[in-house]
Order: sequence, then C-alpha cells, then structure tokens
Amino acid sequence: MASILADRTPGPLGRPRLRSVAMDPGLCASCRHARVVQGANTRFWLCERSRTDPRFPRYPRLPVLRCQGHEPAGGEPGGSGGGRKR
Repeated sequence: MASILADRTPGPLGRPRLRSVAMDPGLCASCRHARVVQGANTRFWLCERSRTDPRFPRYPRLPVLRCQGHEPAGGEPGGSGGGRKR
C-alpha cells in the first residue's frame, strides 16, 4: 500500500508537493485472505475474512503485525496466533 506524504518543497500555487511512499502491509502480504484493491491513485488491502466474520475489519490499518485469522497463502491454517493488532 502506498501512503501520501507532503514534501517540504512548494508545488504549483505554493501548495506542498505530494509524493507516494510504499508501505509494508505486514502479515497481509502473505495471507491467503488478503486482496489488493487498486484505485486510480490508491491501493488498499482488503481482508476477505471480513465478509463472513465481523471481528475482522474490511480494510485493516497497516502494517498488520498480529492477526488471529492469518493463514499463509498456499499454506496450512493457523497463522501467527494472537489477536489482530494494527
């Protein structure tokens, strides 16, 4: 996911320039339930578990460091344990 940060150098009309910075999604990057939703200028990580389990947010705050529902893509269920921490 990319986040937008203000650059200190002025852009058009004296407004700060915006630049994109890559953000590590944490466990979502390796989870079989995660899906990237791409917009025109944005990218979000969607948790597919949110469709059937209300404990999981649709778009979790990144990076996700612990997630009870994490399952490695193509791997065994059981993930990293613990609760969801954002």
